[in-house]
Amino acid sequence: MSNITIVDVQLIDSINVLNKNITLYVFGLIWIAGNIGSILTCIVFRRPPFRKSPCAIYFFASSCSQLLLYNFALLNRILQYGFNEQIVQMNLWFCKMRFYLLYLLMANARYNIILASVDRYIASSRDALRRQWSSSKTAFRAIVGNALFWAIVYIQVIVFYETANNGCKPRPGTSGVYFSIYITIDNGILPLLLMLIFGLLTAKNVRRMGSRRVEPITRNAHAGGQPIRVKEISRKDRQLQKMLINQIIVSLFLNIPNPCFLIYETITTNTYKSAARLQMEAFVSNMTYIPLYLGFALTFSNFMISSTMFRREFFTIIQTKILQRVPVRLARNDPITVRNGTENVVDHLSDKHR
Repeated sequence: MSNITIVDVQLIDSINVLNKNITLYVFGLIWIAGNIGSILTCIVFRRPPFRKSPCAIYFFASSCSQLLLYNFALLNRILQYGFNEQIVQMNLWFCKMRFYLLYLLMANARYNIILASVDRYIASSRDALRRQWSSSKTAFRAIVGNALFWAIVYIQVIVFYETANNGCKPRPGTSGVYFSIYITIDNGILPLLLMLIFGLLTAKNVRRMGSRRVEPITRNAHAGGQPIRVKEISRKDRQLQKMLINQIIVSLFLNIPNPCFLIYETITTNTYKSAARLQMEAFVSNMTYIPLYLGFALTFSNFMISSTMFRREFFTIIQTKILQRVPVRLARNDPITVRNGTENVVDHLSDKHR
């Protein structure tokens, strides 16, 4: 402490105040927007048009993980830096479980998006046998397997993390360096690389399919003498692919700062750092989580912008659940009209035939 000058103390105080204000207002807004967006996304993907789509199932699972992430990891970060509630320093097991759940939920949110990109690549393949793997049954199995896999992998967090120097960090030494390198690859480089690879492969297949529709794996029986239309299914798939590609682009740009800082931390592990530098690094580390959480929070906005079907289902929910109005199709050629749920539709039809 004797090496700390008055200038260092003033700098540290300024950094603390800035860190606190940014955490309260920026992270706070992300927490609110993320919770609302994740809940609405989950509701929309439980609607009939999306319910059996494997890609939508992956999106739903990712949104559920994001919702838990906001209300555990992000909320804890807001309490720690915004309200100076040092919960992780009070209990060793809370320190371990906090970061275990942080990495577990973040991995599930990211790798479910990656599984969705794999599904879109398979679904857009020319090979009919390969397209059979794009199914809701496969999606449910992959989601469960993905969750179990990362739950086992991140047990190492419980082993390596400990409370020291008023913080919760990996154990110093060789194990700490190993874990920092592992997290840099697994939590940063690998997801971005997989998203980029399967995103490009999917885009390539979509362009190849532009002038030609891929034949479905099976054909349903004709309904009313007319074949079941494949156009709507293809249109939904194209919109899901657009939603996915846009989500990958957002993730690629907003997930870069955090792994870059992790690389810096790994390189400078054995470097002497002053108190002011340590405080500055803590501030920068906290700031790298802004684009990371923002990327998750923008999921709902991305889907609203990317897909007319997603927007239509969202507005239908607003009409039926909040405004208490029921969409009624009066005739084959009539547009869909919305009437108050308490009115009698039969009366309207009777008036039309008088």
